[in-house]
Amino acid sequence: MAEQRLSKLCRAAGKANGWHVFESVRIPDEEQGGKREIDLVILGGHTLLVIEQKHWSGSFAINDEEEFIQERNNGTSHNHSTVAKRIERKARMLAEMINIADLKVEVLLAFTHPKLEWPKNVNRLSSEVLDERGMIDRLEHVNPGALCTEGLAFMNKTSTWDEVVLFGGLVKKGDVLDFGLGEEVNEWMLRSTEAVEVDIQHRRGIFSLWAAQPSVAVVKQGERGMSITLPRTATMKMHVVGQPSPESVPWSTLERIQLSANRAV
Repeated sequence: MAEQRLSKLCRAAGKANGWHVFESVRIPDEEQGGKREIDLVILGGHTLLVIEQKHWSGSFAINDEEEFIQERNNGTSHNHSTVAKRIERKARMLAEMINIADLKVEVLLAFTHPKLEWPKNVNRLSSEVLDERGMIDRLEHVNPGALCTEGLAFMNKTSTWDEVVLFGGLVKKGDVLDFGLGEEVNEWMLRSTEAVEVDIQHRRGIFSLWAAQPSVAVVKQGERGMSITLPRTATMKMHVVGQPSPESVPWSTLERIQLSANRAV
């Protein structure tokens, strides 16, 4: 929820000055295998802001090795290792992928919890450190100039996580692996280089309790679209971020699905 809030605030704050916001950007990491995620990437003019967000409460300290030690309000502590160095590495990797000579890449750490206490030595980091208000002020008051269209074209092709929204607002992020509706549906929806939106409509009323197909998925992919009648027992499979293995999710619990553009990249 904190990540969604920050991205919405950044879009609103930066719109007038021409900042473009990309959230949950994934980049390949050949050195360590797999992919790495960047919380936010914001492009304006020839400036690329690479942002790591932390919504910690309590307080934190930075030791001589630049490890971040969080002291939580419940009395526990946690070593988050070298937060700044990790996002700086991701920023270098992204800059190498884009490979635009006059594109300036800046690394920001955004600490967005209003009750977080910061250490006095936070400014020793090479990354810029801002709170939520600082992020908004920067995008509202800094006009980055003429847009780097080559950079925008690249960012529009980057992949992000798929999002599955359940009733009640819970959002699962990860990779949708199988819709459970047949190979033809999978081939169309999962191999796309365009974003795919799915709205799930559920029948209401007492008679829906006996319906064999009580729900319909309305799919939109660019100019194309179709409706799929869903069996009561239909499930989809996705690998949620941070989970060790894929899980099955009943279609009956879903409200909306957003598949990333270029999800196969």
